[in-house]
Amino acid sequence: MGLNPLFALIIFALDIWAIASIFNSKVETAQKALWIALVLFLPIIGFLIWYFAGPKPAR
Repeated sequence: MGLNPLFALIIFALDIWAIASIFNSKVETAQKALWIALVLFLPIIGFLIWYFAGPKPAR
């Protein structure tokens, strides 16, 4: 029993959005790399942690 393909696609899209937002934030490059690694290696949990505690894009 694997992931539902639609669920996997939604997680993938949210992770891409998170990574793009991290790139557009004003934090240092090392912090960006750590956040991106977290989102890539732990897709669901990493996204949730980023959403609540991560850097937000510059406005």
